[in-house]
Amino acid sequence: MNQTISSMKVHPQHLDRKALIYIRQSTLAQVRFHRESTERQYALQEKALSLGWTQDQIQLIDEDLGLSGGQGSKRQGFQRLVAQVSLGEVGAIFGLEVSRLARSSADLLRLLELCSIFDTIVVDEDGIYDLSDFNDRLILGFKGTMSEAELHFLRSRLIGGKKNKAHKGELRFPLPVGYCHDVDGNTVIDPDEEVQNAVRHIFTAFRATGSAYGVVQFFSQNHLRFPKRAYGGVWAGKLIWGTLTHGRVLGILYNPAYTGAYVFGRYKDRKQLDEQGLFVHRIVRLPKDQWEVLIHDHHPGYISWSEYEENLKQLQQNRTNAEVSGPAREGIALLQGIIVCGKCGRRMSVRYTGNGGIAPRYECKARWENGDRATCSSLRSEPVDQAIAARVLEAVQPAQLELALRSFDKVLSEEDKVETSWKLSLERAQYEVDRAQRQYDLAEPENRLVTRALEARWNEKMATLNQIREEYEHYCSSRAWRPTEQDKQDILSLAENLPRIWRATTTEIKDRKRILRLLIEDVTVFCEPGQADIRLGIRWRNQCHEVVHTTKPLPHHLARKHSMETIDRIRELARDMTDTQIAAHFNQSGYRTPEGKPFTTDSIQWLRYRYRIPGPSKQSNEWTVKEVALHFGVSTHVVYYWLNKGLLKATKIAPGWPWKIKLDEHTKRTLSDWISHSGHISKRSKT
Repeated sequence: MNQTISSMKVHPQHLDRKALIYIRQSTLAQVRFHRESTERQYALQEKALSLGWTQDQIQLIDEDLGLSGGQGSKRQGFQRLVAQVSLGEVGAIFGLEVSRLARSSADLLRLLELCSIFDTIVVDEDGIYDLSDFNDRLILGFKGTMSEAELHFLRSRLIGGKKNKAHKGELRFPLPVGYCHDVDGNTVIDPDEEVQNAVRHIFTAFRATGSAYGVVQFFSQNHLRFPKRAYGGVWAGKLIWGTLTHGRVLGILYNPAYTGAYVFGRYKDRKQLDEQGLFVHRIVRLPKDQWEVLIHDHHPGYISWSEYEENLKQLQQNRTNAEVSGPAREGIALLQGIIVCGKCGRRMSVRYTGNGGIAPRYECKARWENGDRATCSSLRSEPVDQAIAARVLEAVQPAQLELALRSFDKVLSEEDKVETSWKLSLERAQYEVDRAQRQYDLAEPENRLVTRALEARWNEKMATLNQIREEYEHYCSSRAWRPTEQDKQDILSLAENLPRIWRATTTEIKDRKRILRLLIEDVTVFCEPGQADIRLGIRWRNQCHEVVHTTKPLPHHLARKHSMETIDRIRELARDMTDTQIAAHFNQSGYRTPEGKPFTTDSIQWLRYRYRIPGPSKQSNEWTVKEVALHFGVSTHVVYYWLNKGLLKATKIAPGWPWKIKLDEHTKRTLSDWISHSGHISKRSKT
């Protein structure tokens, strides 16, 4: 009876169009080992033939074998099915069950809506569904929802068990090279000594070179190979020796398993939309504070946790696409990566100019990147490098270092006092917690009002204690490094040898850069084009700051016209002299330009404009005509009258220049009496 009712839903307009048999298995393992399900789906062709379709009208869509039904965007077969339904070419869709079509309600409902629009029926093992019928559409909707819910429950149970096992450190997953499982299932270091040495070479080479590429170079120069363990296939579990790559080095340095830690949840799958608007999955590495499980000392390690964190810090500094110093490289510019533009605060890059790149320059590209057609700052590296190198060698003199260490001891003694205050605060907070706990323990449990109040107080004291502990840990992380006596002796002995090592011909440029990085955090440069002065702000590793001045050679056309000595003399004379007076002073004293020419008023005026040298300025005890007029509340004409009459003492640098008037108390009283007895002066309000 049911078969007859279902067959009644197949109409000639359905039989005139195609019958699509959609075949899907979720994984390749199901395709390989669950062949009965695949055979049953292919057998749906016979059902289509029994309902009236011919063999030519039946089309198989089996491209999605081995793909999950959770995402329709990756299933080409499902997309082809939807496209043909949208074109009105499909009379019926055959599937073993509705979950084979889609595990996502959104994908399934979109398909069912298209089927209702283009009069396409859906056939599965339970019956035939006409999507124009509300009841059939409702049943299929329920089935789709149940299918998605089933997938959710299965995943939740599997992931829940997996996480529970991971929290105990018992979840097993492929181990990195250098580790294996013993007969009891414990994680141990690979007993193969060749494998152990290869892994240890990674960390020792990284300590020496400071970069992942340096490790690759070390293995290449010494013709060393690195093992890789195969997972799956005929080579499963076997070691394959090959060339070490940069990606393998990064994978090992970033892997905390080499410290003996058990970690779960380092990576996470995140969905993103690609350019075609389809969902794509990307695996992202999470920061440490987002790891779900971290168990230290889970198994033997190759390095300590502190060394692992130092390696990560070094890798972060090695990034060239971020505002960090980066590793020391081969170029002759000493401050590569640690020089900062004083105008915009961005790190400057090195550009090697000249034949063979023998003339490096430090350049800031901020303004260029922002659309301006000029660099923010640009200067030759030679004068800056020489100034910094001289200052470093001077700073590490034994006497200077001994003095610095004594000052550092004083700073540390101040820190000890602060440390004592912190410990007292912690002791007091712990006492408050213990006291609150004792009060809570002494209370009678039947007296719930009292116990609730005491419990709340106990929790409050605990929260205060935890807050103080967090603040103390933050303070400890920001404390200065504390050298031991042996460290101090090593530093002083290094200071004696450093100048010899620095100047040795066998010392490479890269080594000099590493020495600078040990002492200097960064150098901020302030300079202007066409001006010789350079100001260098040095930030040492101990967070002390210092300013160093140096000069750079001027462009040839500027050096030919004048020298910096001339500019300094003009800046000094311009306080009291006009341009004409300065030129006359130079010419009368026999001072000439570098080309031997006399100075003119125009040349002095141009130099003052070029180097922004201000003109003569009045002294603090000198008054202008306008200031005197405002003081007495009269017009400027009255002040000029007083000047002509000689009632005011004033001077001029040159004809046409402003008056510089000097007022004493006697002159002020005399002029005030003059104003009060005058019948012609119109008074204004005084300032």
